[in-house]
Amino acid sequence: MISAIGTVIVGLIVGIIARFLLPGKEAIPAGLTGILLTIVVGIGGAFLGTFIGGALWGGENYAAGWIMSIIGAVILLLLLRLVLGKGNA
Repeated sequence: MISAIGTVIVGLIVGIIARFLLPGKEAIPAGLTGILLTIVVGIGGAFLGTFIGGALWGGENYAAGWIMSIIGAVILLLLLRLVLGKGNA
């Protein structure tokens, strides 16, 4: 239970950092739905960062650090922009 809560907190932090680093605005709704989507992007970014890092220089036991997690989340945000389009602002 504690590790799941920790994963959600880390996913939220990674998602917020990725949204801060990527200029512009996504078509992500405001409120609780936007927060949940940011958490999902952060957690997905950690998985994507682990996959990319493991393929490039790690092995099967590679675990992504903060930087690879943020890079993965930025990639997911770019894909999200392609699918949903940009926001109005």
